[in-house]
Amino acid sequence: MSGTQKKLRYALVGTGNRGTTMWGRELLAGWGDYVELVAICDLNLMRAERARQMMGSGAPLYRDFAQLLVEQKPELVIVCTRDSNHDEIIVAAMEAGADVISEKPLTTTTDKIARIREAERRTGRRVDVSFNYRFAPTAAKMKELIDAGTIGDVTSVDFHWYLDNRHGADYFRRWHGFTAESGSLFVHKATHHFDLLNWYLDSDPVEVKAFGDLVHYGKNGPFRGERCRTCPHAGECPYFFDLAADPFLDALYEEPSAVDGYVRDACVFREEIDIPDTMVAAIKYKSGVKVSYSLNTYMPMEGHHIAFNGHKGRIEMRQYEKQTWTTPPADEIVVMRSFDEHEPERIWMPHQPGGHFGGDNRMRDMIFKPGSNDPLRQRAGSRAGAMSVLTGLAALKSSRSGGSVRLQELMDIKAL
Repeated sequence: MSGTQKKLRYALVGTGNRGTTMWGRELLAGWGDYVELVAICDLNLMRAERARQMMGSGAPLYRDFAQLLVEQKPELVIVCTRDSNHDEIIVAAMEAGADVISEKPLTTTTDKIARIREAERRTGRRVDVSFNYRFAPTAAKMKELIDAGTIGDVTSVDFHWYLDNRHGADYFRRWHGFTAESGSLFVHKATHHFDLLNWYLDSDPVEVKAFGDLVHYGKNGPFRGERCRTCPHAGECPYFFDLAADPFLDALYEEPSAVDGYVRDACVFREEIDIPDTMVAAIKYKSGVKVSYSLNTYMPMEGHHIAFNGHKGRIEMRQYEKQTWTTPPADEIVVMRSFDEHEPERIWMPHQPGGHFGGDNRMRDMIFKPGSNDPLRQRAGSRAGAMSVLTGLAALKSSRSGGSVRLQELMDIKAL
């Protein structure tokens, strides 16, 4: 960057784990030549102050987002709050003249999707959705193989995601365990997965038939307490989470919980949890592709398996975290060509530094470094965010109603 190039002035809204690290400390450390943090906003000012210290920033703190917009006039607002209020911040930011980066999911209801899309058109501002899995090197390689016609036209996809009993359980300790806040994991977590499908296939989903039940967490637990720190079953519960053993999370959440009552180690067996933890869906695309999808949240491993079936063969890939069977850790892509008597082609993709197998760093490079090219169309806007949310909303509705759901029934896709 030249010494005369102006830095992009941005405000961060929401100082949880993701905001403090991905869009705070890490962004300033690695992309500080391109961005300047001018304000930090959170309803919990104690947590905001802890986050500011962790970032090494001197940016002013705000509880009132409207006041922040008037006084600081940021060019960009990064939204890392609870999913259910993304729309309020996104719309207000655009109306104040700022572009937006929203953590995924974009939002949680069709009304909120419509509100964001209308404001984007009206203001002429831009919304990016942080679909970092698109940027992982393995995902990019898969996209290249599909687009090159390696297996001909894709006809069906097998896609299965596994959350382990650490990461998966964590969603049930937090606000994500309530549909009103997260839209369920069909929206909050699967937005990643549905967006990958939409991007890989370059097509829109049109119909979903899904099943989802809460069979492991929530009311299914053998015992329960209010939170792990005070639980009488701490010594026998396999899901006991010692917040005090993690200095980062403890500092960010424990004392600040006295301000707003939000604890980071709530019981995964709370009876009021109302989202499914075991989910499957069949998805039909406009292009005719059929997808078999599943998401399980209490597995002994973390990662996913995806396979594309086409007229000329099959491409499959397994990506797991903390793999022990490859050194260094790597993902294996297997290309099988129909009527080929040779061994399948095996492509090894080493894991790259940074979150999401290197995807976080590559996404930040594309967004913030001048002159970045996007040949694979990895950068995702609000329409991509809307389509992934709509797929999740259709899956949730189907799982609760028992019938299949067409996305056009939820809102006018043509108007998106």
